[in-house]
Amino acid sequence: MRLIQFETAPGQRHVGVVEGDLIQVVRDTHSMRELALAAIRNHTSLAAEVLERGLDSTQHSYSQALSDCRVLPPLDHEDPAHCLISGTGLTHLGSAATRDKMHQQKIDDAAALTDTARIFQWGIEGGRPAPGTAGVQPEWFYKGDGSIVVRPGQALQRPAFAEDAGEEPELAGLYVIGDDGQPYRLGFAIGNEFSDHVMERRNYLYLAHSKLRSCAFGPELRVGELPRHLDGISRIRRGNQVIWEKAFLSGEDNMCHSLDNLEYHHFKYAQFLRPGDVHVHFFGTATLSFADQIKPAEGDVFEISLPDFGAPLCNGIAGTPSAISPGEVKTL
Repeated sequence: MRLIQFETAPGQRHVGVVEGDLIQVVRDTHSMRELALAAIRNHTSLAAEVLERGLDSTQHSYSQALSDCRVLPPLDHEDPAHCLISGTGLTHLGSAATRDKMHQQKIDDAAALTDTARIFQWGIEGGRPAPGTAGVQPEWFYKGDGSIVVRPGQALQRPAFAEDAGEEPELAGLYVIGDDGQPYRLGFAIGNEFSDHVMERRNYLYLAHSKLRSCAFGPELRVGELPRHLDGISRIRRGNQVIWEKAFLSGEDNMCHSLDNLEYHHFKYAQFLRPGDVHVHFFGTATLSFADQIKPAEGDVFEISLPDFGAPLCNGIAGTPSAISPGEVKTL
């Protein structure tokens, strides 16, 4: 089942089931979070909750909704502060080589290469523990709250201080914390974990800064088990031209960590288990245009496609001023 959140032309918000180019509206449902919490309380699955509520006879054009930018991220929270965006790196086979390529500069940067290789090797050796046991923890980063998420079709924001505006084609896991304080995975979506790779390349300890950017995921939520092998395409369009294109792989067959292990090492922290909260977690990639010396610019469009996830995720790039200028912090 493929689910979306969208707005009608008059601005009414709905959850819908996608079938081809048609959106069928889930009755009496205004948000995916509401639907998920109801499924948890009813001790049923998200798909079963959709079937229980039923579908309205009204149908909408999916392609038109995408074109009009009326498709929302497939999961959000009415209070963006209660939506946490995070991610893990060095999780995919080949990701260490990509990261090392980013960090190859001078001999005195050798520590960055060593640490990258070391944490990747730990994942190879201990990232797939036996069921019910904890494996080695991955690299982890905080990206922001729900305010940094843009809709499918909207431009990702490049702040004035940024040195780069690079895509990261990834899978994102979508979660809601139940009334019982337990995390529940709704499913997965295509993600663009937009980052500043030039800043990260200066020193790998700048990774935390490089991740504090906007991001996008969707347009669809794929419900159910994730295929073990996923084959996608990441593109950058400039006007009518494709200036870069590369295949990328995901799914557990192409990862050095199991999804269970990545989820455990995120949700093991009690502060991430507040009932009602939403979590969006990016699972990493091994494919970046930055590694091929591509420099995306304002007006370019990223297109990330995975056939198993329906419509591609497309987002442009737009400049935005810095939130404050130096010296603007006030003393009380």
